[in-house]
Amino acid sequence: MTPFYIAGRPATSDDVVDIRHPFDGRVVGRTAYATPEQVETAVAAATAAANVAAALPASARAAALDHVSARLKERAEEVARLITAENGKPVKWSRGEVGRAVSTFRWAAEEARRFSGSVQRLDTDPAATGRMAFVKRVPRGPVLGISPFNFPLNLVAHKVAPAIAVGAPIVLKPAPATPLSALLLGEILAETELPEGMWSVVPVPNDRASALVADPRLPVVSFTGSGPVGWQIRDAVPRKHVTLELGGNAAVVVCADWDDLDWAATRIATFSNYQAGQSCIAVQRVYVHERHYDAVADKLVAAVEAQRTGDPSDDATDVGPLISEAAAERVEAWVNEAVAAGAKLLTGGARDGAAYAPTVLAGAPVATKVVAEEVFGPVLVLERITSDEEGFAAVNDSQYGLQAGVFTRRLDRAFEAHRVLDVGGVIVGDVPSYRADQMPYGGSKASGVGREGLASAMADYTEERVMVLTGLQL
Repeated sequence: MTPFYIAGRPATSDDVVDIRHPFDGRVVGRTAYATPEQVETAVAAATAAANVAAALPASARAAALDHVSARLKERAEEVARLITAENGKPVKWSRGEVGRAVSTFRWAAEEARRFSGSVQRLDTDPAATGRMAFVKRVPRGPVLGISPFNFPLNLVAHKVAPAIAVGAPIVLKPAPATPLSALLLGEILAETELPEGMWSVVPVPNDRASALVADPRLPVVSFTGSGPVGWQIRDAVPRKHVTLELGGNAAVVVCADWDDLDWAATRIATFSNYQAGQSCIAVQRVYVHERHYDAVADKLVAAVEAQRTGDPSDDATDVGPLISEAAAERVEAWVNEAVAAGAKLLTGGARDGAAYAPTVLAGAPVATKVVAEEVFGPVLVLERITSDEEGFAAVNDSQYGLQAGVFTRRLDRAFEAHRVLDVGGVIVGDVPSYRADQMPYGGSKASGVGREGLASAMADYTEERVMVLTGLQL
């Protein structure tokens, strides 16, 4: 049985949980849920460790982060196979996730070394002659990190790494469907010399998470997951500092000037399906200028049909199962709803257990769920536009605003997109699914509040504290 970690120490309980492979249902691991008493121990230890963690030298924080990065790199294939086993994503994408986690911890180590204060002259006013302000960021307090199933390692890394980098204790609740990657990370963290209580990995069922969210000893909540749950968290604890990375229905605009249609079609097809569509920045809506629409539609259908489905442990597999059969059934129902409402099915549209065939729809009404909501499955919707501006307006006609992709070579068009699109990030010349782990990442509207990316998350976990020095000769 895989242990969980309470205040940095391995633990278990009698509440055993079997973790099953989404592809064939076999048991791939076993752990247990923490008891309420164990959860209390983790939170109390985080509270007790807050001052020690905040005072930890930058060299110690960076060394721990460097160690995690190095050990993940050493164990990369093992970790990738574990991600595939519990999550069902093709192993080639799991390898990519491990590589990103290696970089995430490395970047956190570098940011920890750079995490310094700033100074301000105050003698710009005669009354403040001889005064200088030193401003540094200090942890807001222990962090509750809640991570989702779709990136069970790297989205855990985006909670844990910035907390360690700033010296904030963290209690991590991994997704119940995919705790094993987080527990392996706990095994590696246990090899470091971080103080007791600075971190815990605490599997609990979702219906017991509300007590953790409400606990006043955890003043920071960092949540990645579904929109309804995220907003419920924020509404429940209005006095806490809450960061929400929620859903999206990411859109692409293929502009009139774009000439490499093969590149666009290949990238769109790949990143509509790369995690079986279970990514909040997977391509879902595709708006193509009428100049290119017919050619892009043909190329896109061919590229989607070239995506190889099957056993995710096979290196050749591009698209694996969804996280569960229930998730695939929901995607199936949404596609059927769109077809009944007048959408044209260009390819796909078939379910086999937890797997859903890569699917392309054209002309889906804007009110259908495949357009208006987050599909979180391997489905994209194609639409013809008569101008780039019409495409930008269509991107904004959504409750979500995470990232958008704009295929253009015009510099003025790129800046226009950046100005007018109400999203957290605009990716020019590529799909919205691109994310560098060090860059600010987050959305507007229903896609959440706050930003991840190492420096951004470190700022979110901390607040400014000012010291004014008096009587200086400046």
